[in-house]
Amino acid sequence: MTLEEKLAQIVGFWEKGDGEVVAPLQGEFTREQTLDESTQHGLGHLTRVYGTRPVDAAERAQWLWNLQRRLVRETRLGIPALVHEECLTGLSAWRAATFPTPLAWGASFDPDLVEQMGAAIGGSMRTLGIHQGLAPVLDVIRDPRWGRVDECISEDPYVVGTVGTSYVRGLQSTGVHATLKHFVGYSGSQSGRNFAPVHAGPREVEDVLLVPFEMALLDGGARSVMSSYNEIDGVPVAADPRVLTGILRDRWGFDGPVVADYFGVAFLHLLHEVAGDLGEAAGLALAAGVDIELPTGDAYLTPLAEAVRAGRVDEALVDRAVLRALRQKEELGLLDATFDDEPPASVDLDSPLHRGLAAQLAEESVVLLSNDGTLPLVSPARIAVIGPNADRAEALFGCYSFLNHVLAHHPEVEVGFESPTVRQALAAELPNAEIVSALGCAVDDDDRSGFEEAVRAATSAETAVLVVGDHAGLFGRGTVGEGCDRDDLELPGVQRELVEAVLASGTPVVLVLLTGRPYAIDWAVERCAAVVQAFFPGEEGGTALAGVLSGRVNPSGHLPVSLPRSAGAQPFTYLHPKLGGNGDVTNLRSTPALPFGHGLSYTTFVHSDLEVDAQVPTDGHIGASVRVTNTGGRPGADVVQLYVHDVVGSVTRPVAQLVGYRRVHLEAGESALVTFSVPTTRLAFSDRDLVRVVEPGEVELWVGPSCAERETEARTSLTGPVHTVGVDSPRWTAVSVTD
Repeated sequence: MTLEEKLAQIVGFWEKGDGEVVAPLQGEFTREQTLDESTQHGLGHLTRVYGTRPVDAAERAQWLWNLQRRLVRETRLGIPALVHEECLTGLSAWRAATFPTPLAWGASFDPDLVEQMGAAIGGSMRTLGIHQGLAPVLDVIRDPRWGRVDECISEDPYVVGTVGTSYVRGLQSTGVHATLKHFVGYSGSQSGRNFAPVHAGPREVEDVLLVPFEMALLDGGARSVMSSYNEIDGVPVAADPRVLTGILRDRWGFDGPVVADYFGVAFLHLLHEVAGDLGEAAGLALAAGVDIELPTGDAYLTPLAEAVRAGRVDEALVDRAVLRALRQKEELGLLDATFDDEPPASVDLDSPLHRGLAAQLAEESVVLLSNDGTLPLVSPARIAVIGPNADRAEALFGCYSFLNHVLAHHPEVEVGFESPTVRQALAAELPNAEIVSALGCAVDDDDRSGFEEAVRAATSAETAVLVVGDHAGLFGRGTVGEGCDRDDLELPGVQRELVEAVLASGTPVVLVLLTGRPYAIDWAVERCAAVVQAFFPGEEGGTALAGVLSGRVNPSGHLPVSLPRSAGAQPFTYLHPKLGGNGDVTNLRSTPALPFGHGLSYTTFVHSDLEVDAQVPTDGHIGASVRVTNTGGRPGADVVQLYVHDVVGSVTRPVAQLVGYRRVHLEAGESALVTFSVPTTRLAFSDRDLVRVVEPGEVELWVGPSCAERETEARTSLTGPVHTVGVDSPRWTAVSVTD
């Protein structure tokens, strides 16, 4: 291979279009090549063929097949391009099904369902000739002010790991490679600011931030990893061989390609300023272990070629990256592909299978935060449906949904699939009820002119359903999403004032939150008749919420993140040591308004009789069983949560740590025994020498409705020597359910 042919295999080509800013600082890159210029020596990746603008899928597939045939027949090496797309909430393409956002996956606590969703998404992608998906996001939530919280699964690394790995398994079962992102530390940014430096210590990186990636790679077999934009302690990850080679390859044995986050290689020069030019940036990234530059070859083409020929970058680094890129293409069958077959003449990207999974996941992810008995709404005569998100389809979707990510630039184009709003769905759900509606205010401005109409509507009704929250967007065009960070956690705009005005009417208020992050709404939990939280529940989200409000759906979601009390208490995680919580040494409360794992139902569950092995070797498994009983009058699903606390450690340990969970559906009055086999490595941590170990000693275990309530508890002793944890150690808790 010539140098030009090698470089062609480690870059992408992207027809970005005009004015469609869907990546950070996209407009800063003015050097463009035509498709013909970019493919004369072959091509590594085709960037977002379907997901950059609204295109008919079948017509675009025909274009793609023709291009692939040209690469096979008219370039010297005859190697097709690898096609990648975003697929965070479904394939990001026009008219494709849009599922709940990852924060909703976490709220469902249902990794099996997430795996099914991943398989459905992968099936659509494979049909269209797409080979790699840029998902899942395995960043552990550290600060709700950060704009990309809606892309993340949870603040708990085990939940992120189990749910994220399940998505990987589902997607890759169809032959599409998953890409883990953002490796690593991106979510731990200073003050919750996008791209901001990360000040995490090595123990936090090891014990929290790396855990989900390790699970998805070693247990899920993920075939691609994306390097993150951030720096950790002054070293940009995209230029850090200790992370991208030392941890990823030498320790974990990963042999797939590392792709750059969009423009991330160039950012080493432009933003981090650790490289004097793009050629030097390319050399740093290659040496660290970034194999593929996406979305285009800004650094890995001409600047890198010049640096190699000048002797400033060793061509052996290029060869290493090319071999990894070609190995991936071989795995995907691309090295033998001819594309002599015909592309799909038609494809249903929003089939009944897609919609059924979207509906189930939306229903399972709705969290009932509080309820004084007003819900469910039983035979209401008149309901006021109020608020900026009550009748706005965009409010159902996250930042990386095609609707908010791409169609926002094409207002003239129809959405292409059905997505009933909360108002529309509630009217269909309760056909005998009179629905009156009012906007009240917009999501994020200071116009209060609609308050009076909203109060009149509420006053005339038996119940006011007030739907507030976020609008997802990018780089300041939304209240949440990439580059849409917050310096407070109040509801955006004047929405709190709207809620206060409607509450003053005296009509019972059911507050519905359609958001991409948790907000500081302790005041609403205390004063509203009920509060319902939905984290961008997708195309079936309006119908799912209407089902919860009517009682057709018994809510079963639980908080995958703590519900904050204030922005000033951030960053906060339930995984804090004793001095990270309330106490007599400070006058400020840090505990959240509602704890991780909280979620109510229209029935009640009792957890009892927790039994745990009395002694367990430090390299063994803790056996635990607990009985869960539906003590209410209707069927429902409970999330049984098993927590531990390491009583004495050589370094400080969290006051609570989730080590196992399982969704359990029970009929009224039914009981089940839930049995856990917890590998002691779930209690592992980095000791003072930064070696991951399990120490002997006493361990408290409990089961309750959240991390904060010990409904039934027990103790065990870990015995024997300190056990060093390795990559072959088990990471998953096995759970079984019996009568």
